[in-house]
Amino acid sequence: MESKASAVRIEPWSEDDFELLRASNAPELMAHLGGPESEEQLITRHQRYVDLSADRTGRGRMFRIVLEETGEAAGSVGFWEQTWSGEQVYETGWSVLPGFQRRGIATSGTLAVVEAARAEHKHRYLHAFPSVANGPSNTVCRKAGFELMGECDFEFPAGNPLRSNDWRLDLRPEA
Repeated sequence: MESKASAVRIEPWSEDDFELLRASNAPELMAHLGGPESEEQLITRHQRYVDLSADRTGRGRMFRIVLEETGEAAGSVGFWEQTWSGEQVYETGWSVLPGFQRRGIATSGTLAVVEAARAEHKHRYLHAFPSVANGPSNTVCRKAGFELMGECDFEFPAGNPLRSNDWRLDLRPEA
């Protein structure tokens, strides 16, 4: 029996989303990202998300993932500019709270952010760099239509080396 993904929408990250970020800082959600951040690091990241979402220059956006049916915030997703292999691209990342996992929410949120990045008409490619050991995030990439370019060394957060998969999605409008 095939399960139906939960219907979601993405809403721009706001000052009110700090508790969502704090909930996403759980050890099980940060295991592939160098572990939970300090309160100071969370405050800095939250402000970076707020600033990015207020910026209208095409540098990217951060969003909360909201369940259509209940209006509950289930996680976050976003895209931002990155230089990769000497080229300006967008990078994407997401996090879904434990109580909402295994319902297709990360994939649905990622597909919505693909459309938001595509609408910027700025960069050709959107990349994701999940750890090679992060099976669920690699599955999201595959289900969202990204192409696996291969393994790479990535640093996230800064100073934390991470063996990652480089997933790439072409943002050109489909013919």
